[in-house]
Amino acid sequence: MARLPFTPPAFRPRLLEVIGDYNAARLRTDVLAGITVGILALPLAIAFAIASGMTPESGIYTAIIAGFIVSALGGSRVQIGGPTGAFIVIVYGIVVNYGVANLLICTLMAGVMLLAMGLLRMGTWIRFIPVSVISGFTKGIAVLILLSQLRDFLGLTTGKLPAEFFPQIVVLWNALDTVNWATVGLSTACLLLILAWPKRWSLIPSPIVALVFGTAAVALLHLPVETIGSKFGGIPQSLPGFAFPALSVETIRHLIPPAIAIALLGAIESLLSATVADNMIDDRHNPNQELMAQGIANIVAPLFGGFCATGAIARTSTNVRMGAYGPVSGMVHALTLLAVILVAAPLATHVPLAALSAILVVVAWNMGEWSDFRTMRRYTMNYRAILLATFVLTVVFDLTVAVEVGMVMAALFFITRITSLTDVIDGGPDPVAGDRVRCYEMCGSLFFASVNKVEPLLARANPQDPCRVLVLDLQKIINVDTTGLDILETLHRKLEKNGKTLLITAAGDQPMSLFRRSGFAARLGAERLLAQRAEGIARARDLAGAAPH
Repeated sequence: MARLPFTPPAFRPRLLEVIGDYNAARLRTDVLAGITVGILALPLAIAFAIASGMTPESGIYTAIIAGFIVSALGGSRVQIGGPTGAFIVIVYGIVVNYGVANLLICTLMAGVMLLAMGLLRMGTWIRFIPVSVISGFTKGIAVLILLSQLRDFLGLTTGKLPAEFFPQIVVLWNALDTVNWATVGLSTACLLLILAWPKRWSLIPSPIVALVFGTAAVALLHLPVETIGSKFGGIPQSLPGFAFPALSVETIRHLIPPAIAIALLGAIESLLSATVADNMIDDRHNPNQELMAQGIANIVAPLFGGFCATGAIARTSTNVRMGAYGPVSGMVHALTLLAVILVAAPLATHVPLAALSAILVVVAWNMGEWSDFRTMRRYTMNYRAILLATFVLTVVFDLTVAVEVGMVMAALFFITRITSLTDVIDGGPDPVAGDRVRCYEMCGSLFFASVNKVEPLLARANPQDPCRVLVLDLQKIINVDTTGLDILETLHRKLEKNGKTLLITAAGDQPMSLFRRSGFAARLGAERLLAQRAEGIARARDLAGAAPH
């Protein structure tokens, strides 16, 4: 039977692997961890949705649906999925420029892309994105989140903020005279409460404490601040309904770039979060299975009023710290949120936006990892240039441009570095045959950016040059690409045209494989492809002695 050119990865969620290992103690621990993470996820889901230009319930629906699917079908034992702060900037821009209906289509398209990435085994490719690029756009997103929260933190009257960086600054600056000091006092108090909450009481998440405190303050003191009730009319006490968005070829064509941005960020953050979890529990996730689960989650969530989701590092870390063993904890986290919305949705009416803003300020500050700026001097100029360029472009333009430029810069710096490590060393005249035999040793990588290192050898093909046999030792060459092969073909052809000989010695497995597949080995001849340098020099002396000089 002929082998298929492509074999898709087996669809095997981690839940199926660990479900047989559960006992009463592990199940109880997972249930408690899931309830705790569900309580933590409630204010975050609401805050992320509002900051993204969506309704509060859309964030909860996303956390419920995507969170359950990611845990049930994912490739990580303890990953928690849902809306995250990293998506705020992208989602808000899509909502402003395309509308909520098109955001749902974008999310669905991104889900299809993520599913395809998993099926094509691209999970390991995401790890090729340099740390400098990830660090740069993460910091840029953190800055944009902080900027977007100034309105609710200060109680400014601005209307809908523009999606672009500079117009946002202008609007916020012009609205500074509308500061609501009651809002400032409440948001500052909630912020300090989150920061000062003792770690020994971490069983009760500090965002929940801030949310309860802020809601109680508004209800008891009748503070003149904006709440979920005053802005959105509250949260429905019901399950989300199914609705398939209207699709058209024209709409899809315009939404491809933002959908790619969602898919790219979702893939990066989910696998980054899974890797963090692996380090905490000494495990190894399946990246392709994780991408497939993320894809399915992002396909299903928008059909029920949700939007884009990915692996959430903070909630996943909390899940691990609570002792979670397997995916059941993430499924319980989603069911906990479902129970909350069915039972306690009316209480959300009094939740102040100032408290949610304080929560997001802390999330953005922790996301930024600003200490990297202080330690940047320890790293190379290339690393610093990539990080800063990605950071600035994320803030000023958008994530897609930033990642594209960052990756191009990283590739160019890598090519430059590898080229600098590639060299051709002239061994000088042979002790026996003199200038009639010249031996050169190559090291590094013979590829499109380094072929200029071989060009000086072409001068040996000149009829006036005394060299009759040129020995090229490839023992220290790690690889040859097709451009490198072409320069070797050219060298051989020019030498042969003038009655001279090229001998290649000690070529490794990769170069030899390319030589054979391209036919170069046959054209050069087996007698000119020698295993050892000493063997090549001995043959060169014989050939040089027989040649006229």
